[in-house]
Amino acid sequence: MARSRSDSLLLPLDPGKPDFATERRLMRDGVPFVVGIDEAGRGPLAGPVVAAAVILDPRKIPDGLDDSKRLTARKREELFDIILKTALASGIASVAAPSIDATDILKAALEAMRRATCGLSILPAHALIDGRDVPRGLPCPGTAMIKGDQRSVSIAAASILAKVSRDRMMAQAGRHYPLYGLETHAGYGTEFHRNAMEIHGPVVGLHRFSFAPLKNREI
Repeated sequence: MARSRSDSLLLPLDPGKPDFATERRLMRDGVPFVVGIDEAGRGPLAGPVVAAAVILDPRKIPDGLDDSKRLTARKREELFDIILKTALASGIASVAAPSIDATDILKAALEAMRRATCGLSILPAHALIDGRDVPRGLPCPGTAMIKGDQRSVSIAAASILAKVSRDRMMAQAGRHYPLYGLETHAGYGTEFHRNAMEIHGPVVGLHRFSFAPLKNREI
């Protein structure tokens, strides 16, 4: 899937807490619905990449929204339910490991973002996307925002939905494949996970064979 970097917003290295300023500016310019988009799971050796898209209600923005990486697991779980209850619309989509291997992780992440956005019950008028790339095939124009999950509460909300959804998927995978400890490391390349792959071998459909060390046949 092709991508575009033509509409990117470079942000400070430490943008601080996210707010609704970018969304309000767009709304003042006549944009009725602004969607925030983010993904989770680009780096792991196993499992899907998961993306979320969220249109927040300006009158019901949850307190405490932030980059999911800066929140505790308990806080993410708490905000996950609040976001789903208060948002005007939300969508979650994933792309599995075999599809990641068939393309690459960036294309897979952008495709997950596209699917999450196209699944919204409300048609967005503009998208704010965390990172450098705007997925092609969105139903609206988009702006890529570096560190967007630390600047826009809409993107922060999406980061929380994506992270919690993926963690739950990996916990479920851990129950099916108990030898790999997926519920504890969510598929990342911890020493335990790498040792488990070396002893028991990788799982087709779960592990990413295009990622090192599997790509380099070190295991």
